[in-house]
Amino acid sequence: MVTAGPAPVPGAQAAQSWTSGAKDLVMTALGRSHLWATLAQGIVTEVYWPAVDQPQVKDLGFLIGGPGWWQEVKRVNRYTLSTPEAGLMLPTVVHAAAGRDYRLTLRPVVDPAHDALLIDYELTGAGVRLYPLLAPHLGVSQITPEPQWAALGADNTAWADEDLALFASDGSRYLCLLAQPGFTRAGAGYVGDTDGWTDFSRTGSMTLTYGEAGPGVVALTGELAAGPGLLALGFGDSEDTARAAAAASLAAGYEATADAFTWGWRAWTAGLTLPGPAQLATAPPGLAGALRDSAVVLRTHADHTVDGAYVAGLAIPWGNDANDPGGYHMVWCRDGGETALALAAAGHADDAADALGYLIGRQNLDGSWPRCFYVSRVSAPFDPRAAVQLDEVAFPLLLAGKLAELGVPLPEGTDNAITKAARYLAQNGPVSAQDVDRWEENPGASPFTIGLEIVALLVAATRLTGPDQALALALADNWNERLEEFTYVSGDELDQAFGTDGHYVRIGQPGSGRVVLANQPQDTQPVDAAALVGLEFGYLPRLGLRDPADKRITDTLAIVEAMLGADTPGGRAYHRYDIDGYGEWLDGTGWPVRKFGIGRPWPLLAGERGHLDLLSGGDASTQLRAMLAMRGRGGLLPEQVWDAGQLPWQNLRPGQPTGSAMPLAWAHSELVKLAVAVATGKPVELLALVTDRYHAAVPASPSWFWRDASPVLALPAGRSLVVAEAKPFTLHFGFNDWSPVTISERDAEPVGLGLFGVTLTPADLAGQASLQFVRRYPDGTWEASTRHDVMLGTPGPATVRLSDAHLGRLAASR
Repeated sequence: MVTAGPAPVPGAQAAQSWTSGAKDLVMTALGRSHLWATLAQGIVTEVYWPAVDQPQVKDLGFLIGGPGWWQEVKRVNRYTLSTPEAGLMLPTVVHAAAGRDYRLTLRPVVDPAHDALLIDYELTGAGVRLYPLLAPHLGVSQITPEPQWAALGADNTAWADEDLALFASDGSRYLCLLAQPGFTRAGAGYVGDTDGWTDFSRTGSMTLTYGEAGPGVVALTGELAAGPGLLALGFGDSEDTARAAAAASLAAGYEATADAFTWGWRAWTAGLTLPGPAQLATAPPGLAGALRDSAVVLRTHADHTVDGAYVAGLAIPWGNDANDPGGYHMVWCRDGGETALALAAAGHADDAADALGYLIGRQNLDGSWPRCFYVSRVSAPFDPRAAVQLDEVAFPLLLAGKLAELGVPLPEGTDNAITKAARYLAQNGPVSAQDVDRWEENPGASPFTIGLEIVALLVAATRLTGPDQALALALADNWNERLEEFTYVSGDELDQAFGTDGHYVRIGQPGSGRVVLANQPQDTQPVDAAALVGLEFGYLPRLGLRDPADKRITDTLAIVEAMLGADTPGGRAYHRYDIDGYGEWLDGTGWPVRKFGIGRPWPLLAGERGHLDLLSGGDASTQLRAMLAMRGRGGLLPEQVWDAGQLPWQNLRPGQPTGSAMPLAWAHSELVKLAVAVATGKPVELLALVTDRYHAAVPASPSWFWRDASPVLALPAGRSLVVAEAKPFTLHFGFNDWSPVTISERDAEPVGLGLFGVTLTPADLAGQASLQFVRRYPDGTWEASTRHDVMLGTPGPATVRLSDAHLGRLAASR
């Protein structure tokens, strides 16, 4: 008979959370299995099933008990981790603590044939026993407002049956933990009250063997004798299917399962075409293996049921401080696009095409994409994650352009998706009050975002016809010419301090010119946009829109080096921007504790900096070496690295991963793309259609487009002005401060891509000093603004030719 344990003591139940965001290793099998496992601190942490965005287990850890003592291997934190070869995530973890006579070896493997994780273990030592601790977290796979996070996963039930098989369920999902040889004792309990860890902390041994606990935050504990054995953690939609998955994996055994796992991954890695030593003459030691690891890490982030769905990271930032149901195990067009570009560059354009096909299927009706979403479900409308970002609308088009350039057949529906996305960009770009930057913090004009929009429109033009095609090209040219208008300042305090003429800003702010910083204490005041710099500008030469030798680029880089660069034991890393608050606080506590902290350096930005070195004709190996040094012990690249003094009690050491998130797929993509760029001489993102159109000079666009979010304040002589909007209107206009003899009206006409516009040609504007206008709509209402002013005949932006050296490098790379 199963004996239920007592209800938890009021106040004793532990708050629910995940584990540290920094993982040692992530793994999945290429087969029929739908399971992903992560490792950190020498134990199994989050396990995802049946999709890559659905974590069902917090962790599976281990206690070791001996005569008069016990230890939790995670807290001892003395272990080694190894894999048999680069690109084969088949780990061996060995725990051994000073002063205690034991050795625990763990060899986990995801079973390709079953929804199960199999662990081969061996414990040696005098009088020792092994106690697996399993913390289920079933059913936490939905967007939920933060005030309700604490309740997620708090409705699980755990039990041990009469055969001492361990189970847990949330009512619709089940897991089963089996052992071979079986458990000698087992128990279920409430975390913080009657669970196995609390039992040991109070009594020094396993004294509680309740047969059932829940609903609540529950845990399972079993006792195993020393020696070798197997554990199998199976999942299913019923108690029987979960047990069957675990039992089948036990029956197969470790060697056969590991062989099948190895076969699947070797078949996939055989298709890689990563650069080798002959192409990377100055490459740092270990780069070839790191690239292979990174390619496998990227492929590991793909779902097994929904082709092409790649999540941003199998990690939950600072998961031990929060119960965030989303984390990074969701799909972002930006991160998914970065992953797909890296896979295409690594030789798996087939996987990249699958990613594009998946994104096409998730496009909104208006042509945009949500900020992020689960693999098979759209984010709930109340969640801010559903906001649209223009760079994420552009990324699928950049990916389509790259695949077309590689000669890869594009997925069905690509042309329709490109048309819809181009309409959205035309109607909402280059700047939107609702759009936020790539860090998802502030609206405004980002060099990164606008650069991607320009390239996306050029890609779209290859699929469009007639007025739509003409408008896509005209908008791309005009936004390119006006990039500095949106994102560049000169003569600011920063320029005076660093002796520069001007610099690109992280985020341009029309109007007030001030930015309300995210991740800061509540009383923090807005700061001038000109005071914030980042590496966003680096994408302008990377996309072929600006010469890397352009003084505006080199001046900004000098400021970035001085303000954002951080020297670590492994090399130089870079902060996202000055005054960044997304990171650990001074004492090492995670960002969720205060909702602000100090932003730390991001390894992916070392990759972006390396691209600038490459484009300038320099050596990118310094940044490649730095990225390798910032990896964790299992070869994973983190979101951030620690850049302050050592805090061993927080596991924070200079130049090493913080607790934010690891792996970050974007960082692995950047490593792969930088290495490929070094080998080929050009960035992966640089498309021939861009260099063919802009390689000689920044364009002098014949038409300038006035939009509410990006008004033309001064029109150069000899250009047409197009006042455009996404709905019909009548333009009521005049010249020279509404001189009565100049007042006239024109009805807007369709100009392409769903826009309506009134075009005033150079002949219309000849001899006039200024233009004033206001719009009236078909229902007779007037716009809220009483007038708009445009100065006429001003000098145009300086035309900057690309340097001969850069033109030569581009030609050589073709």
